[in-house]
Amino acid sequence: MSWRRLRVLIEHLPAESATMTALRNSTPTEELERLGRTAEPERGRWSRLEDLVALGVDIQRQALHAFLLANHGKGPKPQAPDPIRRPGVSRKEQPKREPLSGADAERLFALING
Repeated sequence: MSWRRLRVLIEHLPAESATMTALRNSTPTEELERLGRTAEPERGRWSRLEDLVALGVDIQRQALHAFLLANHGKGPKPQAPDPIRRPGVSRKEQPKREPLSGADAERLFALING
C-alpha cells in the first residue's frame, strides 16, 4: 500500500471513527480555533441523516422556545436556544440569530398575506 493510498483511506474515515477522534483530540487548541474561524460547516462530513436530525432538534427547540415565550408570565423572557453544533464550527464562532425587527416582521407578513 502506498502512502498516498493510506492518507486517502484515513481522510475518508467516518468522523466518529476511533482514528478521527484520536486525530481531533491530539490537535492543539490554537489550531482548532484557527480552523474554527475559517471553517465551512456546509463542507463538514456529516451524513444527510445526521444533518436532518440536528435540524429537527433545532426546530423542536425553537418551537418550545416560541411556546414558552407565548405562555410566560411576568419576569424575564426565556433565552433563545443555541443551535446544535455543526462540524467545523466552534461554539464561540456560531452566529447568533438576530430577532426580527418590526420592519422585517411587516415585510414578512406582507409576503405571506400577499
